[in-house]
Amino acid sequence: MNHAHAKRVRREFYKAVWYYLQIVWPILSILLFSILLFGLIISYVESWKPLEGIYFAFVSGLTIGYGDLVPKQSVSRVLAILLGFNGVLMTAIFAAVSVRAIEVAVQANKSDE
Repeated sequence: MNHAHAKRVRREFYKAVWYYLQIVWPILSILLFSILLFGLIISYVESWKPLEGIYFAFVSGLTIGYGDLVPKQSVSRVLAILLGFNGVLMTAIFAAVSVRAIEVAVQANKSDE
C-alpha cells in the first residue's frame, strides 16, 4: 500500500467516524452529562471539591479506577456503580462507531481498486 492510498483510507475512516459520531451525539451527550452530574452529586455527598468529584466520575466511568478517591457513603457507592455502567455504554458506543468507520473505509478501499 503506497502512501497516497493509505492517506485516502485514513481520510475515509475519519470522515466515517465524524459522520457516525454526529448520529450518536445525543446519546453520548446524555452519558457525558450524567457523568458530570453524578460526579457533582458524589462530591457533595462525600464533601469533596467539585473537580475531585468530576475526576472520580470520569476515572470510574472509564473503568480506570486509580483508587486515590474512594466513596464512603452508600449513596456515593451506588452512583459509582451506575457510573461504571455508564462508562461501559460509552465505551461500547465509541467501539461501535470505530468498527463501522473501519468497515466504511474498507468498502471505500475496495471500490477504489
